Amino acid sequence: MPKPDFSLFLRSPVMAGGLFAIDRSFFWELGGYDDGLDVWGGEQYELSFKIWQCGGQMFDVPCSRVGHIYRKFAPFPNPGVGDFVGRNYKRVAEVWMDEYKEYLYMRRPHYRGLEVGNLTEQKVLRKRLGCKSFKWFMENVAFDQPKKYPPIEPPDYAKGEIRSGAGDMCVDTKFRGQNEKFGLDDCIKDNPNLGGEQQFVLSWHKDIRPAKRNICFDVSSSEKQAPVVLWNCHGMQGNQLWKYDMENHHLVHLLTGTCLDCNVQQKQIFMNPCHPNKITQVWRFETVNVTAIFNW
Repeated sequence: MPKPDFSLFLRSPVMAGGLFAIDRSFFWELGGYDDGLDVWGGEQYELSFKIWQCGGQMFDVPCSRVGHIYRKFAPFPNPGVGDFVGRNYKRVAEVWMDEYKEYLYMRRPHYRGLEVGNLTEQKVLRKRLGCKSFKWFMENVAFDQPKKYPPIEPPDYAKGEIRSGAGDMCVDTKFRGQNEKFGLDDCIKDNPNLGGEQQFVLSWHKDIRPAKRNICFDVSSSEKQAPVVLWNCHGMQGNQLWKYDMENHHLVHLLTGTCLDCNVQQKQIFMNPCHPNKITQVWRFETVNVTAIFNW
């Protein structure tokens, strides 16, 4: 049987835990899955790291199809070990990630105190197989990962309420969902008894999102009074790429070159051509990271 032409496939640093094919003998040569992992979580990282660091390669097959049926209930009892997913991640990090495990602990400090059991067998396996370092993995396999997911996230550009310069009204997404429009309402800072969602972040991804949700301001048209809707944050900029112009206090949508505008009386927001003297295009973030904005 001829060997497949791997130039047609895409190298993949990490794969989903249940969606792969592997040579059986190589799987067991790698020790299979770490039998210290509980229930689920972490196995996809463990096997992926082992494959790359211990002499294998992993590829996405563009035309492959995988069926995955979810049960309506968990077919297993809770193992009673508390945060078993965090425990699994710590096991993987302690065996395979070397000094890079510190980045995990920076994001999840409570992982340091989790009891992970005996790791001797896993560390002996790694030594016996002569596996490469995690630094090698990051530099040669996942070399572009820090561009999208830096180990230490850069600071956000601005956060807090977004108040209109045309009146004491604030942008309020009211916890709406994907592809829904939103507008203005009375500012909660002025009346704490009001409900709504008025805390936002102009994130280091250069998108605008509610502070506690992964959904972003999205604009798909450059026409006058184009709508602004919510859409799941994708990190690809495009329709979700925004910049805060501190000189004019404009929220500029860079793809269309338009500015966020509003009708205070009707509590509406929309996009329009930018105008330096238009008060309805003035927006004031509660907190602005001036240094980050200047280093845009």
